[in-house]
Amino acid sequence: MRRRLEQAVERFEEVERQLASPELAGASDEFRRLSKEYADLQPIVQTWRALEALDDREAEARGLLDDPEMRTMAEDELDAVEQERPAHERELRRLIMPADPNDERNLYLEVRAGTGGQEAALFAGDLLRMYTRYAEGNGLRVEMLSAQPGEAGGWREAVVRVVGRGAYSKLKFESGTHRVQRVPATESQGRIHTSACTVAILPEVDDVDAVDVDPNDLRIDTFRSSGAGGQHVNTTDSAIRITHLPSGIVVECQDERSQHKNKARALALLGARLLEAEREQQRAEQASSRRLQVGSGDRSERIRTYNFPQGRITDHRIGLTVYDLENVLDGDLEALIEPLTEADQADRLAELG
Repeated sequence: MRRRLEQAVERFEEVERQLASPELAGASDEFRRLSKEYADLQPIVQTWRALEALDDREAEARGLLDDPEMRTMAEDELDAVEQERPAHERELRRLIMPADPNDERNLYLEVRAGTGGQEAALFAGDLLRMYTRYAEGNGLRVEMLSAQPGEAGGWREAVVRVVGRGAYSKLKFESGTHRVQRVPATESQGRIHTSACTVAILPEVDDVDAVDVDPNDLRIDTFRSSGAGGQHVNTTDSAIRITHLPSGIVVECQDERSQHKNKARALALLGARLLEAEREQQRAEQASSRRLQVGSGDRSERIRTYNFPQGRITDHRIGLTVYDLENVLDGDLEALIEPLTEADQADRLAELG
């Protein structure tokens, strides 16, 4: 990584000299190209230089440790350097990693109750509420597309669209099986039950046409929206269900009054699912060489356990345990998302050699 950074600094200084040359016209295509490259490299170089400055401060402070009169000041300076360093290192890792092309996209979030019956549906409701609060707290908009309520509350299945800049980057590591351990409200003897839900995070496709879907492979049904699946109860058959016959994927949308709008949203969701199925196949082929399965999208993989009696959450992919269950379920996910992001960056850096 150090050699990669040194090359970035060398290139930055070279571009800086070229931009300062009077021979380069300010309106030329070459000037615009170099200006963009300069802007891309500048935050990397600035962060790297900030780390080098910390190294200089550390060396200077260590040189004063043997001086009795300066020792206390030197120790304070070393403490300050150690406190500042992690933030610069995290920022540098973020800057030098190749960008995920999906990071800035909107996303589809799907929550489905798994094993556990009514308790699983209640937990699916807890998860959807958690993600909704997290999204809204980060300035994102959540739109319900379809839902099937549970018999005792919660959701058997819910699909929402999360809209806003960087939505996918914030939630892309949430795909997988989420397990809950708690005493259900219906349990008279106080026994702890284990239930599970699956979560899928799918980046939104910019253009449905980008997905190769043969119209002859689609079966499109209309039906009447009812209850909590939409914002209102329709009096016309405006809800849409689309079945992709080759894959068996079924999507539906019942949020809009307009059948045309529901069809457009359902087609967009279908495109996202088909693309994700292709990506999952590619990831499965590459997974054997990866230490971490962060964000693998494998929904058979148990990624996290929510233990209510102990008030803890454990993310099994990175061995992280957080004793802050109440706040996490209330939408404060940063204690989980930030370590997952750092672990993924470390893995990708290792792959880059």
